[in-house]
Amino acid sequence: QHALNSGIRRYHVAPVLCQRAKVAMSHFEPNEHINYEKLEKNINIVRKRLDRPLTLSEKIVYGHLDDPAKQEIERGKTYLRLRPDRVAMQDATAQMAMLQFISSGLPKVAVPSTIHCDHLIEAQLGGEKDLRRAKDINQEVYNFLATAGAKYGVGFWKPGSGIIHQIILENYSYPGVMLIGTDSHTPNGGGLGGICIGVGGADAVDVMAGIPWELKCPKVIGVKLTGKLSGWSSPKDVILKVAGILTVKGGTGAIIEYHGPGVDSISCTGMATICNMGAEIGATTSVFPYNARMKKYLGKTGRADIAALADEFQQHLVPDSGCQYDQVIEINLSELKPHINGPFTPDLAHPVSDIGAVAEKEGWPVDIRVGLIGSCTNSSYEDMGRSAAVAKQALAHGLKCKSKFTITPGSEQIRATIERDGYAQILRDVGGLVLANACGPCIGQWDRKDIKKGEKNTIVTSYNRNFTGRNDANPETHAFVTSPEIVTALSIAGTLKFNPETDYLTGADGKKFKLEAPDADELPKLDFDPGQDTYQYPPKDGSGQHVDVSPTSQRLQLLEPFDKWDGKDLEDMLILIKVKGKCTTDHISAAGPWLKFRGHLDNISNNLLIGAINIENGKANSVRNALTQEFGPVPDTARYYKKMGVKWAVIGDENYGEGSSREHAALEPRHLGGRVIITKSFARIHETNLKKQGLLPLTFADPADYNKIHPVDKLSIVGLADFTPGKPLKCIIKHPNGSQETIMLNHTFNESQIEWFQAGSALNRMKELQQKSS
Repeated sequence: QHALNSGIRRYHVAPVLCQRAKVAMSHFEPNEHINYEKLEKNINIVRKRLDRPLTLSEKIVYGHLDDPAKQEIERGKTYLRLRPDRVAMQDATAQMAMLQFISSGLPKVAVPSTIHCDHLIEAQLGGEKDLRRAKDINQEVYNFLATAGAKYGVGFWKPGSGIIHQIILENYSYPGVMLIGTDSHTPNGGGLGGICIGVGGADAVDVMAGIPWELKCPKVIGVKLTGKLSGWSSPKDVILKVAGILTVKGGTGAIIEYHGPGVDSISCTGMATICNMGAEIGATTSVFPYNARMKKYLGKTGRADIAALADEFQQHLVPDSGCQYDQVIEINLSELKPHINGPFTPDLAHPVSDIGAVAEKEGWPVDIRVGLIGSCTNSSYEDMGRSAAVAKQALAHGLKCKSKFTITPGSEQIRATIERDGYAQILRDVGGLVLANACGPCIGQWDRKDIKKGEKNTIVTSYNRNFTGRNDANPETHAFVTSPEIVTALSIAGTLKFNPETDYLTGADGKKFKLEAPDADELPKLDFDPGQDTYQYPPKDGSGQHVDVSPTSQRLQLLEPFDKWDGKDLEDMLILIKVKGKCTTDHISAAGPWLKFRGHLDNISNNLLIGAINIENGKANSVRNALTQEFGPVPDTARYYKKMGVKWAVIGDENYGEGSSREHAALEPRHLGGRVIITKSFARIHETNLKKQGLLPLTFADPADYNKIHPVDKLSIVGLADFTPGKPLKCIIKHPNGSQETIMLNHTFNESQIEWFQAGSALNRMKELQQKSS
């Protein structure tokens, strides 16, 4: 304890084995303790009320209820008021979250919170050079985040620390925790038995402000695992298989809970991989029950005291016998084959053995230009070890990768440890380039030089997403997602037509050989090497800290409150765009080069919906201005409508807003005068983000009504004076020929969310309540 308090970076301390000991939530917050007693008390209250066995998901979620005795609980219907334990923010989303927190006027965060600098580092030349360049280019933003963290009591992980989700797994997640993060892959922490949920920045502000956080009571999908992983099959193949079964929206409104005897054959970091990519099926989050693999990981990362405490409360960290799931999927791990999903969507699942033939049939390029391993999904010590085991075999036969090959360590601790243990050098020797400890190409931060935009090509990655243009901004890049070891094998062969389970390679000596299935330690035999110290503790008193936001800055901009609802129906709205097909948050608010404007709402609004396909002409970023009849960019048209005082709406297709949690996709339409988004269905996080910013996310009561609205129509939403939970709203469609028709629109607003709309935004409502209180 003395070592921790004096700031010495020593991760391994003796476990505290005394009964009901006070155990710190993390090494970095020795005075913030795990409260399993409260979790236990809440679970017992709810179990008595519901009078039935509980799933693990229910135990942790209901265990964090603000009022477990009175909270209405019905899966898939009621809204829960919850008290999460902590908040985590990555640097791209933290800018807007902290700007909103500043606007709230509160002096300090109410729960332990952290900022992680991982999104703004562009992959270009290699780790150290790219990191130096990023620190120079992003100095203003990093300074803002560091000083804002110091002022408001938020821990700050400096650039180079690693990817937020790996840092959370190593330091902050623990069995039974409820953590919310401003990134859609926050569920990664479910690999350590926590309920970790991706949200927008406004949700994070609620929690940091000490306000109960609202979540629609999730359904629970059970995935029963039997058998045992072996050979080339990996934890990544579990989620690739599940994605193929459930599709990109099959998990919407549900927690995916893994259980069954097969769970124990998966490492803790492997479980994290599975939970991480649950975001790709729309799940609220994913979770595994506490077991010996988690205990082993906690011990190796210096948290044996947490494991000892979890052992004591284990009955609350596993599902009850006889608990019921809303849906059950069963996967026999012994029969699971290596998978590769894509291109252009993460749920298009193929066995690796079939992908070459499928690619040739579909006209996808079979030659692999680049293989990329790492990312928040697959950058553990075990992942790097299995990839190195494949690479070592190729080197022994005189081979290197035929494709370009990159490696992204998940954290500074992983980087330092794989350097010490020789994995990094093996991967370099086979032709790899080790990038910075950051998101890099996974989120479009990739200064790619080997192709021109528009050139058709194939890449394979161990990432989680492969939407059109996501990695390199080239819509003709066919990206496939698979495990790191399969990426490594395919990069050595240079083609999708290679199946490492059956096919042979030709060595430098002309002799044929077959790669053996990789084997590697799940954790290092020695302690992890923590590497460089990259954490900034917040001072005990940050009140004297000054936070700079220059009024002339092009990257940071203080927020102005959105206008309040005027009490009238929304009449004669123009349609900015009617979107055809898939529209992710990448389409609504592109990343890549736009990341630099994440703290400046007006500047980043210049990317509004530039990737969405306009149904009127089949083009991206080309819409008809209804006032001038000229076609032009979407943001320019929205700005023109705003200048003319005209309200507008967006019409969307299925699962609108899937993908990243970025709330900029909700802030931008609100900033530029949007009022309503009408779709067949929404992704969970985006729907909530829209509500938080005072927009109306509405769905067609009859999905076929999507076809009744045309880009040249005008829309009126009537009945807002009687806007109540569960009651549909009317939409009057006015066609150019003077005819009208009425359709019904559904919504999922509850009473408090209606108040957000009426106040103009959730932040406006928070400030109203503060003023009343004071």
